Amino acid sequence: MIVGIIGLGLIGGSMAIDLKRRGFAEKILGVEADPVNAGAAEKIGLADEIVSFDECIDRSDLVVIAVPVGTAVKMLPQVLDRFAESGAKDKIVIDTCSTKSQIVRCVHYHKMRKNYVATHPMAGTEYSGPWAAMPNLFDGRACIIANAEESGAKAVSTVERLYDTLNMRPLYMNADNHDVHTAYVSHISHVTSFALALTVLDKEKDEKHIFDLASGGFSSTVRLAKSSPDMWVPILSQNRDNVLHVIDTYLDKMKAFRDAIADYDEDKVRELIEEANRIRKIIR
Repeated sequence: MIVGIIGLGLIGGSMAIDLKRRGFAEKILGVEADPVNAGAAEKIGLADEIVSFDECIDRSDLVVIAVPVGTAVKMLPQVLDRFAESGAKDKIVIDTCSTKSQIVRCVHYHKMRKNYVATHPMAGTEYSGPWAAMPNLFDGRACIIANAEESGAKAVSTVERLYDTLNMRPLYMNADNHDVHTAYVSHISHVTSFALALTVLDKEKDEKHIFDLASGGFSSTVRLAKSSPDMWVPILSQNRDNVLHVIDTYLDKMKAFRDAIADYDEDKVRELIEEANRIRKIIR
């Protein structure tokens, strides 16, 4: 199988590495709009060839759209249009975006809709670009397949095999439900990390040694603040309503802590912490 990957950053590049070395793909065709990234991807060997957008679609059996969701929403219809123009009934396209509702809706009535499978591999780091790509990134993680009933059975089967090659666990979910869940488990984590980083950076203006005191706890909490704005601005925009709801709930919990601390109410602080400790049963 020839796999074309549009966007050879952390997700696309890491896919390229493992799909090739584990035998799913005979050849990887890569598309990179940024010439610096294209040169790096080629030098690192993430793709066998760096080609144009159109050539990638025409030559690939399966196309992976691994670009920020704002760009992916515009790109997906273009890929399906080209499938239709060439009469490519068996070609498949997937995306890897962390919001699903808008991208699924944008091609809901497309005549080649069955050739598209909406996916979200739940893996990543705070780094971006071809240099961030690594082997084994997806091992043991979950992959969401959204609105699978709208995709062709053969396309879904092939995509399941792709993610099985990456050692991922498939979960099947409605696109709208997916966006609610990711707002809670992913998007709010990034927002709070960005906010904490801004808070500490603001304080650091006056206290130059604050980062000298930073330990592993701080580093792990603020790690996500290193994430790319090119990726996260469209995610937060597209999942606006769900993210706002989660932020409002988070602010309520922050206020509960603030009020208890302000009142020297140690019993209430303990109660809040013990309630939060219940997360141990979910995340080990």
